[in-house]
Amino acid sequence: MKMLLMVMLALVLFTSLIPATTFAKDDLEAVIEVQTYNRAIHIMAMLLIGFGFLMVFVRGYGLSALTATYLMVAVAIPGYFLLKTSGWFGHAVTGVEGLVLTEFAAASLLICAGAVLGRLKMWQYLMLAVLFLPAYMLNEWILLEGGWGLVAHGAFVDTGGSIVIHAFGAMFGLGVAVSMTTRREQDLPVASDATSDRFSLLGSMVLWVFWPSFCAALVAPEMIPTTVMNVVFALCGSTLLTYLATVLLRREIDAADIANATLAGGVAIGSTCDQVSLPVAFLIGAIAGFISTFGFAVIQDKLQKGLRLVDTCGVSNLHGIPGVFGGLAAMIFVGGIDYAAQGLGIAVTVVVAVVAGLIAGRVMAMTGHREQPYDDSEEFSG
Repeated sequence: MKMLLMVMLALVLFTSLIPATTFAKDDLEAVIEVQTYNRAIHIMAMLLIGFGFLMVFVRGYGLSALTATYLMVAVAIPGYFLLKTSGWFGHAVTGVEGLVLTEFAAASLLICAGAVLGRLKMWQYLMLAVLFLPAYMLNEWILLEGGWGLVAHGAFVDTGGSIVIHAFGAMFGLGVAVSMTTRREQDLPVASDATSDRFSLLGSMVLWVFWPSFCAALVAPEMIPTTVMNVVFALCGSTLLTYLATVLLRREIDAADIANATLAGGVAIGSTCDQVSLPVAFLIGAIAGFISTFGFAVIQDKLQKGLRLVDTCGVSNLHGIPGVFGGLAAMIFVGGIDYAAQGLGIAVTVVVAVVAGLIAGRVMAMTGHREQPYDDSEEFSG
């Protein structure tokens, strides 16, 4: 409760520092602003409904998952604006474009939280947001704005955030999970049932529908049709290969694979969503779908035992590995790319995310653990 009050007070005091938004006077600019707003609202639906319901697959933790989603989005949006206008993380962007950037940060935060879902107290999700945002913005500044001169400005290809948003959120979350996971939590099953799986599939479908808006949110207007078509084809590819892979690897259809790995095409196509052809987009999505399903079916148990962690939502399989694959795919399918900048950007993201996640997890571990993981009744009445 004290943490919640402190966060709210800080946001109230410092949001007054955010410059007032002005509206475009030119008719064309006004139209572009409105179109960007439409995509921004689609992304908001992804954050609250898509991510929210995707994470209710944990039986008995649905109320907590949805509430945590609400709270993290509510901190990430003004928190990103506050830090961006401080001048510490590059040039500040306000208006609808600025809103989209805050939503990208919120999406990455929700991905991160998926790794430790069910094992944090409600106020610790707020603490996670406070620790996550500066690290996310530091990496964003380095890769996209040439911060510290590590990656040349404009040389890193990642239009839809395969690396900056998805891979970073997943790697940060794994770092937190390594530091936060207790021996007791390693032995507890993450249980689901038919009802929680249905709600999770609903969230997945919402994400699937609006993913083109996510990737096309800030591309040049003339590239929006290409971007939207590429994302849809990539999602079709991952959906079909997820079905084939889950049947091949498990001998039956697994609901968690369908709810998650079908989205891997959207994750992987992000880096190249405005720069490849439809067949290539489908291919990238198909490969990502297979890789993601293989991760859930084969790699996850081995990874968790080897690192002694629990990745509740399997973010390494949906966002981590497909995200890195998407960044690498740009080195194959995008002409004239700066290979050194692309490779360095991916490496920087992994290092910053994991190190910052480990530190954040250590700090959060000092504040305690839930008595009853994956159980709404610990904090909800009735």
